[in-house]
Amino acid sequence: MNTTQDIDNQIITYSKELKLPVFRQDFKELAQESAKTHDTYETYLKSLMEKQYEERLENRKKAQIRQACFPSKLYLSDLQRDLLPVDAKDKLPELERLDFIEKGQNIVLAGNPGTGKTHLAIALGLKACMQGYKVLFTSTHKLLTQIRESHSQRILRQTELRFEKYDLVICDEFGYVSFDKSGAELLFNHLSLRTGRKATIITTNLGFDRWEEIFGDPILTAALVDRLTHKAHLINMNGDSFRLRETKQMNSK
Repeated sequence: MNTTQDIDNQIITYSKELKLPVFRQDFKELAQESAKTHDTYETYLKSLMEKQYEERLENRKKAQIRQACFPSKLYLSDLQRDLLPVDAKDKLPELERLDFIEKGQNIVLAGNPGTGKTHLAIALGLKACMQGYKVLFTSTHKLLTQIRESHSQRILRQTELRFEKYDLVICDEFGYVSFDKSGAELLFNHLSLRTGRKATIITTNLGFDRWEEIFGDPILTAALVDRLTHKAHLINMNGDSFRLRETKQMNSK
């Protein structure tokens, strides 16, 4: 006949094998609480399963944030909304609902340096992770390097398939580095894979009229602008630099 200790040990063993850490950690404490409140066995089991589910959900969110490769954790709650450029301030309530992800729409955040483009992009990406979406953050230079390496190693199609599966891709610093013809074509083809189906956020310090400086080819530039901006949210991020403002405040003390 199994003793209480034997049963406890068996529960611990089974929960380890089944990868149910909450069962292992909390089953006794929760059983005691349920006994005091005269809960049914079903209620006790449901409570234990809810705790396990909540922990697994939280761990999944943490993993998605880690896998997204954000350079820092900048949340929407950290934004100084009153200091954002007017266009961003007006459109943020709509963007933070994340409907653009479900609709496969793009966001282009274009404006001078220091106005919060990257912070806003990361914040939207973090919220997307917290809501269960699969997100990737990358700089344009890093993305192109990965594409080139995949192309030279003849694994480009595998890279493309992974890239297509992200619910949201954030492509930062678009326009800081110009490309040769081969690089421009590779990047164009890569970004085009998501057109109309998956959401992409682009941050850039250049207006569309200057994108030809990046790609060098007017026809390719026009085609990329057309694809990225179709039914997209175009946000004017021109305004005062946060960094410059902070520097002035520091020096005025």
